[in-house]
Amino acid sequence: MRYNAFLFPHKAYQTNFSLFLLALRLLFGGLLMTHGYAKLTEFVSLAVTFPDPLGIGGRYSLMLAIFGELFCSVAFVLGFLLRLSLLPMIVTMGVAFFYVHGGSLAGGELALIYLVVFVLIYLVGPGRFSVDCWMSGGGRRKR
Repeated sequence: MRYNAFLFPHKAYQTNFSLFLLALRLLFGGLLMTHGYAKLTEFVSLAVTFPDPLGIGGRYSLMLAIFGELFCSVAFVLGFLLRLSLLPMIVTMGVAFFYVHGGSLAGGELALIYLVVFVLIYLVGPGRFSVDCWMSGGGRRKR
């Protein structure tokens, strides 16, 4: 019976599963933050050549990418308004994979990995170790 619960967790708020979600948030959020920070520090030079998939200009597309990759990643790592913060991140990675890299794995595999992980976490939620759980009172209930 113990092995069954270990192999097939049935509650998204079990401690082990929540620790796994926390680790994913820290790893993928932290990694995406580095991309956003690099874009922010190189803003002036990147704004000239940045792709314009939405037709709003490279400068504004870059600003949206920085928002999705840097600022939303901070909220993602904390588990703060997780699903709301994931939307720009999912859109950014979708645009990066399908538009910038043409849906090709030759150069776009990292964007695809981020996209898949973010969609899956969007579906599952933040877990117990998140600001969202704390704000909703989930941290006070025994699960």
